[in-house]
Amino acid sequence: MDALKFEQDLVRALLREQQPDLADLELRDVDGGWDNQQWRLGDELAVRLPRTDRAPDLLRTEQKWLPVLAERLPLPVPVPVRTGEPSSLFERTWTITRWVEGEPADRTPITALDAAEVLADFLKALHRPAPADAPTSPTRGLPLADLQQEAKSWFEVIADREDVAAARETWEKAVAAPAWQGPPIWLHGDLHPANVVVRNGTLAGVIDFGDMCAGDPATGLSAAWILLPAGAATRFFEAYEHADEATIARARGWAVMRALNLIWIGRNGRLGLPGGKPTWEPAGHATLDRALTTN
Repeated sequence: MDALKFEQDLVRALLREQQPDLADLELRDVDGGWDNQQWRLGDELAVRLPRTDRAPDLLRTEQKWLPVLAERLPLPVPVPVRTGEPSSLFERTWTITRWVEGEPADRTPITALDAAEVLADFLKALHRPAPADAPTSPTRGLPLADLQQEAKSWFEVIADREDVAAARETWEKAVAAPAWQGPPIWLHGDLHPANVVVRNGTLAGVIDFGDMCAGDPATGLSAAWILLPAGAATRFFEAYEHADEATIARARGWAVMRALNLIWIGRNGRLGLPGGKPTWEPAGHATLDRALTTN
C-alpha cells in the first residue's frame, strides 16, 4: 500500500476512534511540513500527525500555549481545537487545529510592502514577557555568543558567494552587540517562509508554533529580512517601534544564520537528500541578500 494512503487511512481510523463527529469530513493531504504531516479536514480544520521523534513534544507545546497566545494575535494561527491521545492505533499525541488559509511563502513570497506593518503588528502583539514556566530553546532566543562555536562551519554553505565575507562580518557584529537585558519575551521560534502563509501578496497567517519559546526578541525580529520583500525592513522597524540598534544588529545576525540554514536544507532537497526542501534554497539566498543590505 502507498505510504501516504496508509497514513491517510490511519488518520481516518484515529478520527473514528477519538473524534467520531469529525470522522466523515473530507481529508486531503497537505504538501510540506517538517516534524508533522498535515491533512486538511473539511473546510475549517487540519490534522497534524507527528513524524519525527521531537514532534510530539512540539505538539504538546502548541496544545498548551497557543490557545492562550492566540487570543491577542492579529493574524490567523492554527489554534488546537482537539487533542488526540496515544492509543493502540498510534502511540503519540496528535492535534486537530484551525485551518489557516493561504499559500506558504516559500512557494508564494510576500511582495506587498505593507506586509511590514502587518508583521510588525503581529510581533508587537506576540512579543510580551513570558511566564516563568514558558518553554525555552537550546537554539532560539539565546545570546548569539552561545552559538559562536558551531557557527564556524555554517558559512561553508555559501562559500561560492562573493559576499561570504560580508555575511561573516554581519554575524560577528551581531555577536558583539550588547545582549538582551529585558525579561524573556514570547517568540514564535521558527519564523521562516514555510511557516507563514500569503494571500494577495501579503502576510495572511502564521503557522507551526511548535518551536515557540521565550527569550531575546531579536530572534523573531529577524523575520524583517527572512519574510519581507527587499526594502521593507526599515519600514518594519519603524512600525515595530521598540527595537534599539543593538537589537536590530542581533536580529540581522539571526537572519544571516537562518538564511544559511534555509540554503543548506534547500540544497539537500535539490540534491534529493532526505529531509531536503528544494523551495527553501532560493528563500535562503533571498534572505541573505536582504540581510546584507543596509535597509
